[in-house]
Amino acid sequence: MALIRSRSGLAVAISVVLFALSACGGGSSQARDPDPQAVQPKPPAAGKWERVKVHGTSLEGNLMGETADPDVSVYLPPSYATATDRRYPVVYLLHGYTGTDLSYFGPGSRGLDQVADRVFGNGSAQEMILVMPNCMNRYGGCMYSNSVTAGDWESYVADDLVRFVDQNYRTLAARESRGLAGHSMGGYGTIRIGMKRPDVFSAVYALSSCCLNEGTIRPPGSGVTPLAEAIKSPEEAQGNRDVMGTLARAAAWAPNPTNSPFFFDLPTKNGEVQPDIAEKWAANSPVAMLDQYVGNLKKYKAIALDIGLQDSLLAGNQVFVDRLTRFDVSHTFETYEGDHNSGVPQRLEEKVLPFFSRQLVFSP
Repeated sequence: MALIRSRSGLAVAISVVLFALSACGGGSSQARDPDPQAVQPKPPAAGKWERVKVHGTSLEGNLMGETADPDVSVYLPPSYATATDRRYPVVYLLHGYTGTDLSYFGPGSRGLDQVADRVFGNGSAQEMILVMPNCMNRYGGCMYSNSVTAGDWESYVADDLVRFVDQNYRTLAARESRGLAGHSMGGYGTIRIGMKRPDVFSAVYALSSCCLNEGTIRPPGSGVTPLAEAIKSPEEAQGNRDVMGTLARAAAWAPNPTNSPFFFDLPTKNGEVQPDIAEKWAANSPVAMLDQYVGNLKKYKAIALDIGLQDSLLAGNQVFVDRLTRFDVSHTFETYEGDHNSGVPQRLEEKVLPFFSRQLVFSP
């Protein structure tokens, strides 16, 4: 082979080689770069989140003077606007203490509306309507209980709210197509209402539930009056979460119409446990209530509970799960690495919505 001695001849040879490499697909960086349009994931179709007021006859006349028209978040799945003949199952969700429905929906929240868009968009769960009422009150939460002081939230959720949703949205209006779930105080409400209303719901999922075993009221150290006893008006409790939590539970579990301005009784007086009031707290504990509702719990298609291993509420959940097992109530119980608030959106995305997708009926 002859050597190329001139610079012009060398340039020509190099050009020939580069052309040959380009023709084989190895010399063009442009040919290797992927099309940006081809690799960008398509965003999931968006559902619609709206906030409405839902009147509850169950809440009328409560002694705290709280509204009988709470705000309610409603999430409608992506196909709701276009598949106008389609009806959907509904999952009712209960938020935790000091939270509201806006803790889960809308800007700055846990983004449940975006979670739902992803799950429904990628096929991890079938489309459903999500509904969450706002049960915030002056003490930080209603405890989803039945009280003349704080209101009958049991009936509001299971009757007033369900009736409104079925009348105003395209739902599958049957228990087989309704689920109930909640976190923390909402987990307590899920178990409490679930025990009593298998006629309305067919599957329940309780996350990191509080207040499952309130059977023991312990006084503080000798000579110390509980802070809650020192409060002379509801306004004085503002800003103290521990005191507020005590008052919220007292309003829900120990109402007293004659005890103005609070209209409830505390489980201690002058630092000493009041047995008759402590018994009311115990009677509102799902651990104590369970044996009365075994038949109801066995009507559910599925019952699921979960909690983080570093959650201070773990022991109470384990006692409740032990009772479920003792009475042969079918359920699943999962623990995971985390504390009380760890990964709640992730649990909703990976566990809760797929759970209801498997358990609810999606056709008439």
